[in-house]
Amino acid sequence: MLTVPNTRYFSTFSKLIVLGMLLCASQICGCTSYLQRDTLPILDCEDCAETVKVVTVPLPVIASSPNEGITTGALAAFLIHDKKDEINTLLAPQINQNTNFGITTSLYGAFYPAPNRNLEFNLSHSTKINYDYEARFKDMTLLKKKLDLNLFAFAFADGSARFYGFNAKSPQQEETNYTDQEIGYNLAAGFPIGEHFQVVIGDRLRDVEIRRGAVKKLPYTGDEFTVAQVPGLKGFTAHTLRLSLIYSTLDNRDTPTRGGYAKLSVEPSFKELGGVSEYRHYEAEFKGYIPLDNARYISIFRLMYNQTLGGNVPFLEQSILGGESSLRGYGRNRFIDNSFFLCNLEERIRLFRWEIFNVTADWEIAPFVDLGAVMESLDKANLDNFEFNPGIGFRAIVRPNIVGRVDMGIGRSGPAIFVGLGYPF
Repeated sequence: MLTVPNTRYFSTFSKLIVLGMLLCASQICGCTSYLQRDTLPILDCEDCAETVKVVTVPLPVIASSPNEGITTGALAAFLIHDKKDEINTLLAPQINQNTNFGITTSLYGAFYPAPNRNLEFNLSHSTKINYDYEARFKDMTLLKKKLDLNLFAFAFADGSARFYGFNAKSPQQEETNYTDQEIGYNLAAGFPIGEHFQVVIGDRLRDVEIRRGAVKKLPYTGDEFTVAQVPGLKGFTAHTLRLSLIYSTLDNRDTPTRGGYAKLSVEPSFKELGGVSEYRHYEAEFKGYIPLDNARYISIFRLMYNQTLGGNVPFLEQSILGGESSLRGYGRNRFIDNSFFLCNLEERIRLFRWEIFNVTADWEIAPFVDLGAVMESLDKANLDNFEFNPGIGFRAIVRPNIVGRVDMGIGRSGPAIFVGLGYPF
């Protein structure tokens, strides 16, 4: 599985913005200001007027996740608009408290200087173990809009990581904790083939260290398992290349309402590139969006299959399910094996369109079902191993590019709640 931590910034700003949006009804005081463009040196906006609209929204932080526990705190979100009254820049300093990580301060920023170019960053540091420094750059304007460039660079430490063992029957009683400390990048360049096809060439590097975790009530993974049992338990380096073929008729990249999407990928790891061992990832993904009543109702499905082949594959490089974008009834990385099959069904229902703090948002409710299992290979799949996770999501969408969400899924161990930015798929 391509276990690039490209959603790690959810553990900071994303965990707060959605719940903050849902708490807007509590009449928290926000304000709108109009400032001269030259007084905002950070602003890079082709479509901004000389007088810029800035909406300031103070919000509380109340978040919970299966691995990290409860987080509380506060933030101030600054939303800078362009001439079309769309958000061009978003800045959000925040401070929060968590029993496991102490006090965390962070700054999240998102810049949309042009319709097909954006930059995001997250700077976060806790008093106990955790830190997160990330930057993500997307540009679809290069080579006369024929090159789709994506770069994600990161350095983080997550003291809430869990390991239960391998295969679909790994028991809850074997839960252990460790700190996942990583540094690396993920680079991808896409080239169009015809109207709806794209070839993507990628390069991915991650250097991983495994240390004692922050959750003291759980045993340390390194005390319960050996390197012979869990490859990569003492740390590892992964350096892989990737080749993907994508077919897409989606009407929007970030907030699609109709169309289809298919992706076939192969990602080999070579020792000559500095990887710890040689193995290969194969992945197939299919998604469909079916709108009704002028997109007030959108039925979505996703099917995925991932296979990892090779020897001595590090445990965090194998096929993994669990978390906000796969099985939402469990925490991140709950199930690990050589392959997985996943099916997500979701009905996104727009309840109403509401303007609050001078920002217009669509408010959605999204009942869903997640069905999936890890296995040695697809021909050895066992129906008894599949996890059935029903749940419900609540979404606030500021079009065309911002989605805040709260998803609650129910697994065999009870409910799990995830808060984040962007749709889960």
